[in-house]
Amino acid sequence: MARRPATPLEATRTNRPGPGPSRTPSGRRSSRRRGGLWRLAVSAMLLLGLGVAGWLVSIARELPDTSGLIEVERAPSLAFYDHDGRLIARRGSAHGRLAVIEELPHYVTDAVMAVEDRRFYSHFGIDLIGTGRALLANIRAGRVVQGGSTLTQQLAKNLFLTSERTVRRKVQEVMLAFWLESQFTKDEILELYLNRVYFGGGAWGIEAAATRYFGKTASELNLGEAALLAGLLKAPSRYSPVNDAQRAAARATVVLDLMAQTGRITEQERIDAAETPIRVSRGASSPGAQYFIDWVAQQVRMLVPGDHGDLIVRTTLDVRAQRAAELAVSGIMDDPEMASGAGEAALVALAHDGSVRAMVGGRNYATSQFNRAVLARRQPGSAFKAFVYASAFEAGLTPEDIRDDAQIRLGDWSPQNYNDEYRGPISLREAFSRSSNSVAVRIAEETGRGHVARLAQRFGIESPQRVDRSLALGVHEVTPLELASAYAPFANGGYRARAYGIASIETRDGELLYSARPASGEVVMDARTLGQMNDLLQTVVRSGTGRRAAVAGLNVGGKTGTTNDFRDAWFAGFAGDLVAVVWTGNDDNSQTRRATGGGPPARIFSAFMSAAPRTGLDAHPSSTPLELAEPFTGEPAVPAEAEAPAADPIAAFLASLGRD
Repeated sequence: MARRPATPLEATRTNRPGPGPSRTPSGRRSSRRRGGLWRLAVSAMLLLGLGVAGWLVSIARELPDTSGLIEVERAPSLAFYDHDGRLIARRGSAHGRLAVIEELPHYVTDAVMAVEDRRFYSHFGIDLIGTGRALLANIRAGRVVQGGSTLTQQLAKNLFLTSERTVRRKVQEVMLAFWLESQFTKDEILELYLNRVYFGGGAWGIEAAATRYFGKTASELNLGEAALLAGLLKAPSRYSPVNDAQRAAARATVVLDLMAQTGRITEQERIDAAETPIRVSRGASSPGAQYFIDWVAQQVRMLVPGDHGDLIVRTTLDVRAQRAAELAVSGIMDDPEMASGAGEAALVALAHDGSVRAMVGGRNYATSQFNRAVLARRQPGSAFKAFVYASAFEAGLTPEDIRDDAQIRLGDWSPQNYNDEYRGPISLREAFSRSSNSVAVRIAEETGRGHVARLAQRFGIESPQRVDRSLALGVHEVTPLELASAYAPFANGGYRARAYGIASIETRDGELLYSARPASGEVVMDARTLGQMNDLLQTVVRSGTGRRAAVAGLNVGGKTGTTNDFRDAWFAGFAGDLVAVVWTGNDDNSQTRRATGGGPPARIFSAFMSAAPRTGLDAHPSSTPLELAEPFTGEPAVPAEAEAPAADPIAAFLASLGRD
């Protein structure tokens, strides 16, 4: 039987290969799904790329203006010198003149690159090798121990960005690094970096740092000095030779080792540099002097208003005395036993004319810039009794006069002696040396509180005083600088000595803009009272409460002061050519561990006077000798409890004595 021809569909079915896999409906769906996923992934990648591109564009649009890159805005600077012409500090513009890389010794740039960017001349702004090495080190340590930023990146950050650690800022840093590399040569980038980087101590740029720390230009730096400055870049405050000379020297040694390891210097050069002493500028070696600089800097613009460019300020400070003061304070206050629970201290020392030779406003300027020598107002306690006894001697009493050291009651008020001890009838000399409260109150009442207040004001106590029953015990607040000024007449022959710190101000061209007037030599104490007070003040140190203030080879006089609950302790006195006041206590006015004026302050005073220069610090308000005055014979009066009157007829009478 003949077979009919197959239809096209049947032929297709008949001719399909038998052993091959068949394309089922589920297989076709799987293939379509994979294709869809691939298209989705590509679309997502495109969208992500567009998003990243848009993000980068938005970051790029926020990049700072780079048009003022080359210019360094420089404000007028103030250069402060001590009374012997030694540089103390610079204020105002923190930038020195711009350094030119061709003028710098090769080891200056080599030292910087050794510690900051070894492959500076071979990368394109980003050091992939350095970044990878830092990343690996950080992963191993579990924290950030290394940074991978190049000098170009650091320059970009210093010039244009903040120090915040965000991905956005890091991307901006990278963009700016690429831009810098495309616009400048490597030498130009390195020069920009050296002129803009911070070296601590207020010094921005290699020139300012060389002047700040070594008193020379950057082109004059030796290898060891260059290594020390390069070592500062990692942590300017931590490695500053001002804050810790030993740590700075150790860091400089690390830099020298790196330079030798990378072939930038020979082994012999490394040894020679390590063995050469590095001398830090005298001015920079006294960080505590910044309290004094703060005090006088605010006075400069008031004394010479207007724009005069860079100024040279010649001060009264002596850097040798300043160092002695700082060491004396730290030597006692760093010993918990000697500090007796006092956390802070202040010291101010004056020459006899009131010129400030040393000022310590606190234990550590880096920790606290509050100047306690000038700004802290605290009760002087028994240190105020010097004015009580001086007024009594003006009224005709003598050190041999006897008064009863016994409890005294004025209305409902009855002051007590230290440890509630009373000795009965004693001389005024003994009462002063033992700091009897009852005798001080008795003679203040006998002489007249108004007389006491006016005498204190005449001597230099400018803070308001209420003429009440407690006046004799020093309960009204004063500053250490104020008390030192008021004690100066006991040391200088009886003349008023107003404290000052600026001797002259001139332009860099030598034009004199200001000069301190010579001290007027205003007489505030007659010769008899002066002699009697010196007798009492020296007795305090020889056999009284101030024995720890004694200094071998010097005739010392002074008075201790301790306030209620041992919150404030003072020693005010003089030795040689200096008058000095020391205060110890706590900023929050909390109690100490029974610290008295004969403890930490007296010890600090003695340590300071022992180490301070014995010559070259004298300055006198007048050469006119004092004449013996007749004792005060006016009728003492006890005024009401009110402010002390400004007028003082006794001051006018005494002032005329030295002018006959």
